[in-house]
Amino acid sequence: MVQPYKHEPFTDFTVKENKKAFEDALQQVKSQLGQDHHLLVDGERILTDDRIVSTNPANTEQVVGRVSKATQELAEKAMQAASNSFESWRKWSAEARAGLLLRASAIMRRRKHELSAYLVYEVGKPWKEADADTAEAIDFLEYYARQMLEIDKGKHVESRPGERNRYVYQPIGVTVVIPPWNLALAIMAGTTVAPLVAGNTVVMKPASNSPVIAAKFVEILEEAGLPKGVLNFVPGSGGEVGDYLIEHPKTALISFTGSRDVGLRIMEKASVRQNGQNHLKQVIAEMGGKDTVVVDKEANIETAVEAIVVSAFGFSGQKCSSGSRAVVHQDVYDEVLERVVARTKELSVGNAAESNVYMGPVVDQSAYEKIMSYMEVGKEEGRLMTGGKGDDSKGYFIEPTVFADLAPESRMQQEEIFGPVVCFTKAKDFDDAIEIANNTEYGLTGAVISDNRQHLEIAARDFHVGNLYFNRNCTGAIVGYQPFGGFKMSGTDSKAGGPDYIALHMQAKTISEMY
Repeated sequence: MVQPYKHEPFTDFTVKENKKAFEDALQQVKSQLGQDHHLLVDGERILTDDRIVSTNPANTEQVVGRVSKATQELAEKAMQAASNSFESWRKWSAEARAGLLLRASAIMRRRKHELSAYLVYEVGKPWKEADADTAEAIDFLEYYARQMLEIDKGKHVESRPGERNRYVYQPIGVTVVIPPWNLALAIMAGTTVAPLVAGNTVVMKPASNSPVIAAKFVEILEEAGLPKGVLNFVPGSGGEVGDYLIEHPKTALISFTGSRDVGLRIMEKASVRQNGQNHLKQVIAEMGGKDTVVVDKEANIETAVEAIVVSAFGFSGQKCSSGSRAVVHQDVYDEVLERVVARTKELSVGNAAESNVYMGPVVDQSAYEKIMSYMEVGKEEGRLMTGGKGDDSKGYFIEPTVFADLAPESRMQQEEIFGPVVCFTKAKDFDDAIEIANNTEYGLTGAVISDNRQHLEIAARDFHVGNLYFNRNCTGAIVGYQPFGGFKMSGTDSKAGGPDYIALHMQAKTISEMY
């Protein structure tokens, strides 16, 4: 009997034994860095001459691993393998597919610190953030396994005398999964196993900044007993391999997490019917955010300060849910700003492998240069309160940065910076704050800090985001507790980690029988 779903607990690193265990995992993984990693196509491990070289963003001379790159020829072989294996995989029972996910989650739980250590080295996640990433990945496997057992029962529909009607779900076909690097294990794992447990086969192209952790996850699914061809692992460039997979006539579903521009381009490409394509391609897309923490004049100031700092600077602001905007009532604006600046100055920045580091590096040179270019924009549009400096001599380090007095329509308050930057805007009253919060093209997450119940009820109705949080930060959705997905240009509001998610990877079928 499958036990009820329970969220994977986070590790308390203040416990001496836990701290020692993670230090040991970091040393173990450090000894494994620089290895070659294979493609996986139709159950065959393949090494190619061309490799993606993954380096540590905190120490660019340290190679995390070299991952083979797929060509279009290998991508085609992967598509054919996924298409062929679909015919057998879709006939597996829901219990068998769910059981495979539960076995994989048990393996991940035993190797939790090892996987988190890879996240520290490959994408520069501090201990706490890496641990939460791995815990969320385990949660996705556990939750989706149980959800599949529920959806396999179908939904109730009415029947008339002499007639029996059934409403059931069945898998769609080959799914192309393109995950991001920022939640390099959690989102990659969740978007891969959701179509698998639904009975679809998968061709997965990991983010080029985090292919090693993806390769490790593929190994775990193999160990759990996934049949050959059901999951095919094809790292490569978006232009060469990604577009080829998206446009392929056998692709039935595309699951993408990343930027707005890439997501829109994928949706456009998916809408074009290819030769030999006899179906409409489905797209699940989560495309970023420009998220706001609203502070009312009737707010607990300490709660507001902590919410702004955690939302803005967790994982160096490299989350689609990061709170890069603070919209604060004019009556408490100066106090909140002053205390956020003081709190920000206390944050430590450094190599994420060290236990006392709050904020590690940003992910690569391109991200570093983009974020630093916004520092100049911020100085022109607002007032730099703290931070604003970077150092890319050894890794890609940027100070946590606070800008004040930004106009709601300014670039800093409209464009997704994806870095450790928070911008303050003053609101004249609560209605004005909600109006400012809604004035971006995104609608992913938001937070409201207020002790006024009427204002919270207004926000619940009028703050137009997919995930809204009261009196806490706007990041850190937990699988099964806060299903995640956004409105407007933030994506298709697919609500990952929620009760509707698996059904998005399936087709509903009505069966009617007369007696």
